[in-house]
Amino acid sequence: MPQSRSRTFSARKSPSSNNGGRPASRRFNRPANRNQKGPRKAFINPSKFINRTPTAARVVAYEPTHQFTDFALVPSLQKNLAQIGFTTPSAIQDQAIPLALQGHDILGLANTGTGKTAAFLLPILNQLASTRETMSVLVMAPTRELAQQINDEARRFSAGMKLYSTVVVGGTNIERQIREIKRRPHIIIGTPGRLKDLEDRGALRFDTIKHFVLDEADRMLDMGFIADIRRVASLLPTDRQTLCFSATITPAIQTLVGEFLTNPEVISVRTGETSDHVLQDIIEATDKAHKHELLTAMLQKDEFEKVLVFGETKFGVQRLADSLGKSGITSEAIHGNKSQSQRQRALNAFKANRVKVLVATDVAARGLDIPNVSHVINFDTPATYEDYVHRIGRTGRGGAHGTAYTFIDKK
Repeated sequence: MPQSRSRTFSARKSPSSNNGGRPASRRFNRPANRNQKGPRKAFINPSKFINRTPTAARVVAYEPTHQFTDFALVPSLQKNLAQIGFTTPSAIQDQAIPLALQGHDILGLANTGTGKTAAFLLPILNQLASTRETMSVLVMAPTRELAQQINDEARRFSAGMKLYSTVVVGGTNIERQIREIKRRPHIIIGTPGRLKDLEDRGALRFDTIKHFVLDEADRMLDMGFIADIRRVASLLPTDRQTLCFSATITPAIQTLVGEFLTNPEVISVRTGETSDHVLQDIIEATDKAHKHELLTAMLQKDEFEKVLVFGETKFGVQRLADSLGKSGITSEAIHGNKSQSQRQRALNAFKANRVKVLVATDVAARGLDIPNVSHVINFDTPATYEDYVHRIGRTGRGGAHGTAYTFIDKK
């Protein structure tokens, strides 16, 4: 497992407006495929969806150099961590927290589910415990669900400290969010589109931000939000701490880091995503009706305990979930046309095992860490093989057994 730090990126700040003024142009670019029915697909040979002899998953134990009690955190935070049961930090926490507490900019390369949320929240909450500065932290996340997860963690870590956060995402009442912003929370957690909308309305300014967090930066770039990120960054004070977390290091991420971070410490605890330990197979279907029939029969079997089904379009995902429900299979759908409260209810029901199946689009499922998924089923094939690996990586976590099936057209 790579665990390294270096200062390989030069410090280049994007042009910023530190007096709160807004540029004349208010145009934010949207993802190019936003109005398309589905993503443009690359051909993936069906043989790549087959692995009938999976290897045992190797879980490499990390040897931390700290315990949470070793970190220079205020007593209230230490008390909350002890009550939660946090004693030994993960790799990203062990390496990032001391540097973030010292005020360094950080590029953290870590897989989903490795504890990176605590890695950036704890140093920030520690600072807020002393300064009490409102409207001083901005966390940007790619999806509504991830933003909500970050908020839940912030509230858990800061219990009793009178530090307040708010979530500003699409699919929810913007007027209510404006009212919450007027109460001047300490932390604002949002998705790029809604942050843009609030800034456009003059309801949110960024000139008081002292800590800027980009979580799942690679996902935000994949989703086409680079212009939105650049616009927000241009309105932030130059004198700030920026913490950027990504699962991959690509030329686009390197460019982004060079623009927004100053002499960052680079921490890599990322392990290469692999599908070798997941049992994989294909299922041939003659047409969509046949696919529905086969899927329904599969999900009625007992071994399909907690199943994540991926579909291509928002409409198709909803229709599939409705169809499964009519067949007596408890299911929920999660996609971009649902309100945030509807998406959160669906996610909570799946996590709590109140429903057996969650049907999702790729975008809606990005950044989610759902434990104990027994099967991943690709009802529609993914756009790229990288997306395929990301999808099936939701099962077989932590050394557990995982199975993935992909429907393909019968020749």
